[in-house]
Amino acid sequence: MALKSPAGGRTRSWVQMFIVFGLCCFFYILGAWQRSGFGKGDSIALEITKQGADCNIIPSLNFETHHAGDVGNSDEYEKPKSFKPCPPRYVDYTPCQDQKRAMTFPRGNMVYRERHCPREEEKLHCLVPAPKGYVTPFPWPKSRDYVPYANAPYKALTVEKAIQNWIQYEGNVFRFPGGGTQFPQGADKYIDQLADVIPITNGTVRTALDTGCGVASWGAYLWSRNVLTMSFAPRDSHQAQVQFALERGVPAVIGVLGTIKMPYPYRAFDMAHCSRCLIPWGANDGKYLREVDRVLRPGGYWILSGPPINWRNNYEAWRRPKEELEEEQQKIEDAAKLLCWEKKYEKGEIAIWRKSVNDNSCHNRHDDSQVNFCQAGEANDVWYKKMDECITPYPDEVAGGELKPFPERLYAAPPRIASGSVPGVSVETYQEDNIIWKKHVSAYKKIIRLIDSGRYRNIMDMNAGLGGFAAALDSPKLWVMNVMPTIAEKDTLGVIYERGLIGIYHDWCEAFSTYPRTYDLIHANFLFSLYKDKCNIEDILLEMDRILRPEGAAIFRDEVDVLIKVKKITARMRWDTKMVDHEDGPLVPEKVLVVVKQYWTVGGNTTSPH
Repeated sequence: MALKSPAGGRTRSWVQMFIVFGLCCFFYILGAWQRSGFGKGDSIALEITKQGADCNIIPSLNFETHHAGDVGNSDEYEKPKSFKPCPPRYVDYTPCQDQKRAMTFPRGNMVYRERHCPREEEKLHCLVPAPKGYVTPFPWPKSRDYVPYANAPYKALTVEKAIQNWIQYEGNVFRFPGGGTQFPQGADKYIDQLADVIPITNGTVRTALDTGCGVASWGAYLWSRNVLTMSFAPRDSHQAQVQFALERGVPAVIGVLGTIKMPYPYRAFDMAHCSRCLIPWGANDGKYLREVDRVLRPGGYWILSGPPINWRNNYEAWRRPKEELEEEQQKIEDAAKLLCWEKKYEKGEIAIWRKSVNDNSCHNRHDDSQVNFCQAGEANDVWYKKMDECITPYPDEVAGGELKPFPERLYAAPPRIASGSVPGVSVETYQEDNIIWKKHVSAYKKIIRLIDSGRYRNIMDMNAGLGGFAAALDSPKLWVMNVMPTIAEKDTLGVIYERGLIGIYHDWCEAFSTYPRTYDLIHANFLFSLYKDKCNIEDILLEMDRILRPEGAAIFRDEVDVLIKVKKITARMRWDTKMVDHEDGPLVPEKVLVVVKQYWTVGGNTTSPH
């Protein structure tokens, strides 16, 4: 008996079908055989190979004949032209924070460190290579303390911050002792001191923002206390701060407080932190503090560690005039008062303020001529928008105490939804969305068995919706960067934060604010349908390749016609692909495309079996 092929009436015997299915299993095992720590086979992958992979998965599907779409006129047998590797000098290329371009912009107010993306004719249409000797980072929690030298071979910080216990070079690895400029005895002891004032351990404080994070040791050590920290720092002369953070497995992006609003929704974070982050908080009439206030949840905490706190005892060590430091702290105190923040603690070089839970205790400021309140609806309008000269008003529908503690917060109805603040999303549709994503993620885990293993630490959801994908994946082994496209029909990033997750606004027509090779797994749910006719699909896929680690994976979920177009472009990239049916069967037009990026480095070979 033979099966009739849909392509040209050729026949395929059952034996041939069995061989194809066997190749499918081989591809699956190959996908699991991924490099880690110094190029040795991943121990989990080895165990899978010993046991025999579960090949009860759907073989690759071929839809090109029936769903050629706009690209169906090309010669079926013509081999597509592959994208070439970028020159070696682009190994750490960050398109929108390119150093050469940055220096053409004004240095005042850190404008030159903000996002400045290349024009269309300046974009690279090549594959950014990994450095020679690149290996997959160590699994968490080892990655918190050790990073392979080959992945970010920059020693500047080991010299410049040598006495501050940031980072040490030890042969073929960097070691991160957990220290910082303001906590040379280690982040854990520093956090213990903060925990005497801030309820860090009971789930009340779940999301944190670290401005000017360095190598993100504060966020790295908060992880063990179930606090999820968004860290950012500019790409500057210290080289690789954010790159080191992500190599360690800590959420971080390239960013700066300059003139543009931070790409986060209002009332997102339970806690914000600056440890000698060099941000002039008292400058520009407290503009930067107003921006922190915008993203800080009612009842949230702001921590300032370092100058000008305790200036009386430290002005000589800081080599700054005491009058200048005194004036700087007074400006901070005055700005905090206008924002209705109460100072809860000051000891040594640490000061902690708490934002009021609601507007009831702030009536006096409504009569203050210095107070200018922002218009309703402006608080989430942030993409390339200048920082406000006004103060974000408290919301009417929510107070800080209404949020559940984490982990209950993860699936409880978020206040923004319960209050009807998100048009078209009810508590019922929110609960249905969670059921759907639990089902989708369960199917993903059958295709990629390594999802739960700890092999994937840094994960990105490029079109996050209500955060259902990240919630269904929730695990101490991983974190998800939930991206809210700026063109999305509904802005639900605030809902994601109310669930105890983190995320960021972004337009995928531009490069993401991160170094190359910083994500292990990328998820794109109907992203390409969303960006149809908005910008070039090829550019988005090349950006995905830039930020995906060698031998990392990507999952695309979309209509089959869209995925066929995506698959034709990925055939020109160094990706191995597999198309599978929706978990409800082949009649559902929504399909899933799974890819594994091949391992290749500057001047090196690939892992491709082809």
